[in-house]
Amino acid sequence: MANAVKRLIPLLDRVLIKRAEAVTKTAGGIVIPEKAQSKVLHGEVVAVGPGARKEDGEFIPVLVKVGDRVLLPEYGGTKVSLENDDKEYHLFRESDILAKIEN
Repeated sequence: MANAVKRLIPLLDRVLIKRAEAVTKTAGGIVIPEKAQSKVLHGEVVAVGPGARKEDGEFIPVLVKVGDRVLLPEYGGTKVSLENDDKEYHLFRESDILAKIEN
């Protein structure tokens, strides 16, 4: 799994994000049905591209880095499946990311 993620390098200002797992059980132990679960709107940055290019060819650096937790829009991003990995990854443009979550 780690090798597949390391081999995937996003282009330009794109960011590869692993969405957080949906909560399937309450603190009291009640199992939440799949239809009642809310969509997960945050995730962890797994890989980052070099950034967008200016007209003179220089790169504009990306504001997020690997390991950052970010807030995502409800819709958007491109779903990416990696070999031998059952986790859900999405590719977003940096401008689509809503916020960076501080710890």
